Amino acid sequence: MTVDVQAPCKDPDVPSVSEVREWISRTIGVAGTSPLGGVEVSVRLVDTGEMRALNRDYREQDKTTNVLSFPAGEIAGLPGDAPRALGDIVICAAVVSEEAAAQGKELSAHWAHMLVHGTLHLLGYDHETDAEAAAMEGLETRILCRHGCPDPYLKS
Repeated sequence: MTVDVQAPCKDPDVPSVSEVREWISRTIGVAGTSPLGGVEVSVRLVDTGEMRALNRDYREQDKTTNVLSFPAGEIAGLPGDAPRALGDIVICAAVVSEEAAAQGKELSAHWAHMLVHGTLHLLGYDHETDAEAAAMEGLETRILCRHGCPDPYLKS
């Protein structure tokens, strides 16, 4: 598995490249259908200005958000052994920090949640309906709890 991590924001609290890779790998290992060796994911850790622009341009929401995912989709004509690009995950470091503080969550656990959440979107999961949200939240909780993080949906 190849994970390209770009961190143009200068936030000191962003996870390490190895932590980012580990959470993406854990998520694909539980929820994915592709072998890990042939998967490519890009992760960009951004500031509020860049996130707001992306959210405005791609989702028509002129505000910042915590995580956006851009699935790559299938590319016709690639050989079967070619790497499969899952897509891009963009996470706003400042929003993740603000949310963790406001919700009384450990920062590293909230980062893990955002990485799991973004990866699940690349794998085709969504939360547009109540049924989709319940399935996605259940899977997020299972992945996070299996690796020592608390249930992100429990109210404190």
